[in-house]
Amino acid sequence: MIKLFDVNEREDLSHCDTMLSDFSDAVFQRAFRQYFSELGIHIRDWDGIFSEMNEDNNNLAFIRTTQDGKIIGFIQFRPTKFTSWFFEETCGFIREFWIAPEFRRQNHGTALLRLAENYFLENKIYTCILTSDTAADFYEKHGYQKAPGCKAKNQDPVFLKHLT
Repeated sequence: MIKLFDVNEREDLSHCDTMLSDFSDAVFQRAFRQYFSELGIHIRDWDGIFSEMNEDNNNLAFIRTTQDGKIIGFIQFRPTKFTSWFFEETCGFIREFWIAPEFRRQNHGTALLRLAENYFLENKIYTCILTSDTAADFYEKHGYQKAPGCKAKNQDPVFLKHLT
């Protein structure tokens, strides 16, 4: 677990960004449950979901909280290797991304997205891919483009960004 501290100048609100790979973390679990509740998704076996995340060793997340522990949001991501008979590329895949309603439109989403993109760049990953059915404008504003030839299993539009 890596903790990064910053001050959001816009609101003068101190916050903490924590990178984690252990999804038994209570703060992450609380945030993830809140996210799924907002989506109207009901899970019977939360422990199973978080165990799956841990078993898949490549999952990472940044979680942002206020200094007093209130959850601002999180971004869950992973390096994903795409291979064909001739080529191979590791892309950064944004799996889940959520900002609590009371913290939206305050640049927290932009900051978390940058943290994930910077992680990819630091690890020599130069393409980021994600799906979204609710935030196309947000991703397009941050340089993502729809990838019309790429299909996702969840049928959501696929967005791609070449990182530099």
